[in-house]
Amino acid sequence: MAINLLNTSTVVAKNLNVLVYGQAGAGKTSLIPTLPTPVVISSEGGLLSIAGSAIPYVEVSSMDELRDVYQWLLDSDESKQFESVAIDSISEVAEVCLGTEKKSNKDPRAAYGEMQTTMAEVIRSFRDLPRHVLMTAKLEKSQDEMGRMLYAPSMPGNKTGQALPYFFDLMLALRVERDAEGVTQRALMCDGDGLWQAKDRSGKLDQWEGPDLGEIIKKIGA
Repeated sequence: MAINLLNTSTVVAKNLNVLVYGQAGAGKTSLIPTLPTPVVISSEGGLLSIAGSAIPYVEVSSMDELRDVYQWLLDSDESKQFESVAIDSISEVAEVCLGTEKKSNKDPRAAYGEMQTTMAEVIRSFRDLPRHVLMTAKLEKSQDEMGRMLYAPSMPGNKTGQALPYFFDLMLALRVERDAEGVTQRALMCDGDGLWQAKDRSGKLDQWEGPDLGEIIKKIGA
């Protein structure tokens, strides 16, 4: 059997795949217009903040509708005009998926198990589309044994949430803080600090980046 030996020096980022999470009102949806030629898959109906951007979107309320959109993105000529796909939000999609599984499974543990399997397939499928892919997620707060507040993406089921970072090259926390003068600042946290989860597999981003995914794409060379 012939072995095709490659070298890591030739590895380049072809497309951005990123999960952005943050509190309600932080402006996660407002990141979508910073992507190149995006189309939005909306499961929350919370697109009012980008109403002036004239971005095409598809509403989904079931897993069957989501699968139909995936197939459309994969096969249709119409979808080829879009360089980026944004799912807003993957947390809500997981809730829809869990609701579907609860209807067909009397055992709640079985429903959560099926949801975890289905969501892993969904995330991988959309992530691997030949486009830039953004998925937004809600914020989940928890407390460790030392009483410290911990912040992470919110997903139903512990295993689903714990697995999320492994699916993406970038997992960024959209933070909203006030500076010394009381002015609100928004920034993307790109590296975790033990309290907030974040990661940058490219190694090309600073600890903090501005809330512009187009600029991040340029910086990592995707």
